[in-house]
Amino acid sequence: MKPVVQISLDLTNIDEALETADMAMRAGVDWLEAGTPLILAEGLHGVRKLREAFPDTPIVADLKTMDGGYLEVEMMAKAGATHVVVMARAHEETVKCVVEAGRDFDVKVMGDNMISPDMIEGARWLENLGCDYIIHHIGYDERRGIAARGERMPSPMDQLRDIVDAVSVPVQAVGGLSLEQAIQCPEYGAPMVVIGAPLAIDADAFKTADGDLESSLRLICEKVHAYGNVPVK
Repeated sequence: MKPVVQISLDLTNIDEALETADMAMRAGVDWLEAGTPLILAEGLHGVRKLREAFPDTPIVADLKTMDGGYLEVEMMAKAGATHVVVMARAHEETVKCVVEAGRDFDVKVMGDNMISPDMIEGARWLENLGCDYIIHHIGYDERRGIAARGERMPSPMDQLRDIVDAVSVPVQAVGGLSLEQAIQCPEYGAPMVVIGAPLAIDADAFKTADGDLESSLRLICEKVHAYGNVPVK
């Protein structure tokens, strides 16, 4: 699979999200993600605006679906999303409903293994239920809470190779990665590189240290795309 750079628009204002998305596309980003904060703030309106502005670009709606799976996918698909996210901690029937809706509305399903008791088994379970992609995810609150106690903060890189080996669908790693780690993901067999607010140097704001996000994204895209094809089982 050709490596993909996805930018997570973890913003709360659609105008700012559109401006950031436009800059990201100029820099060479492949996919746009309507991050959870943007969906909470703008809902379907935000996804529709992204689709209007970028008619040919894949758009991931990070719903983090836990229930009502079929309806959520239907709504986001009709708004213009091409990918949706369901959680491994959701009930099996919810994951099945999301997968069914994905097939009905031509939307790809990304299964997120965040807070699974066994991250590897969580990934396998999601694939077996029909998810098209796996998101290997260490949550923001979990990372911050552990770090506040003075303990080593967990990283998706800890088990990324094991996750990739355990499934036969493409994998992306999310949660607390440095820019350097994100760029290395294809080396681990994970062809989908996600750049979000925590990856933009400042952990709490979507900006780089020098404020030149576009140049940073362009460099990231060049490095990731230079990997060429990443084998997926």
